[in-house]
Amino acid sequence: MEILEPLSGDEFAPETTYLNTSSCGLLPRRAVAAVAELAGANAAGTRDGAGSFEALAAVRSSFARLAGVGADRVALGSSVSVHVALIAHGLPAGAEVLAPEGEFSSVVQPFAVRGDLKMRYVPLEALAEEVRPDTALIAFSSVQSADGRVADLAAVRAAAAAHGARTLLDASQSAGWLPLDAGAHDYTVTAGFKFLACPRGTSFLTVTEEAQERLGALHSGWFAAEDLGDNYGPVRALARTARRYDEPGSFLSYHAAQHSLALLESVGIGAVHAHALALADRLRAGLTALGHRSVAEDSAVVAVPGLDGVREELMRAGVSCSARGGNLRFAVHLYNSSADVDRALDVLAAV
Repeated sequence: MEILEPLSGDEFAPETTYLNTSSCGLLPRRAVAAVAELAGANAAGTRDGAGSFEALAAVRSSFARLAGVGADRVALGSSVSVHVALIAHGLPAGAEVLAPEGEFSSVVQPFAVRGDLKMRYVPLEALAEEVRPDTALIAFSSVQSADGRVADLAAVRAAAAAHGARTLLDASQSAGWLPLDAGAHDYTVTAGFKFLACPRGTSFLTVTEEAQERLGALHSGWFAAEDLGDNYGPVRALARTARRYDEPGSFLSYHAAQHSLALLESVGIGAVHAHALALADRLRAGLTALGHRSVAEDSAVVAVPGLDGVREELMRAGVSCSARGGNLRFAVHLYNSSADVDRALDVLAAV
């Protein structure tokens, strides 16, 4: 079989066989250095302010390019659930929200907690055909967290358009290895700390221009002002772009994210996609040879039902993976190699 080396050179330095990006991605050396530099300056009092607004702007532009939209459609935040709560707040009472069964909690809980919305859950494979004329919003992940299944994005978009529904796509388990067309959805939300190789405290919301006309800036603070010097009393004017939905920036996280996203851009999502799928195919083939069936094809997330109980043994052997929803879950990324996959298969065969 073909030998696949990491795409990232020596930017990453794992001390384990790290196949757990679905839980948390590794940070590149350049991102770690950026955090250390800013933390040192903040400790020494040698800079004006806690961080750089230029870094926030660079991250916004970088993510916009990765997502295929303009920077004016991107809002920065700290968590997916806060972005989703903003969208949930804007729905009228009684509106129907359609979601896959077993969808990750951050995607559905902000709607469910309201108590006055109609929540309807259906199998992922039937999501498009279950859209109805009274469906207000379809909230779903491009790749399911528990088992790596990839949604039929085109079918869901077509069904939404046919029935006048909006779409909210969570790209947390796909952005960074699967090309993202954020402009095809009314809203997208993405956690930065998985396949985007950013620290926790970074997340991204995209909003179409049409959706921005109706989505209120519920948690706006002075960061949401058109003039960032306007920070006493109610702001005179909100930003004319999706920046009005920004949360105050976590500078340490975003200084690192600037370098993480720049690295992904330099490698190219197309190259990462091909690399990740080749590694995942190698892993699936090895699992089949061992008598195990994985759930999803064409996914960088490889989950095996019923093997969640062996995770601790794999971890003790230095193979980092996770157990989710009764599955043993692996996830491969640009910093993985065929040696990582083969090591995991060897350990799994032994246990």
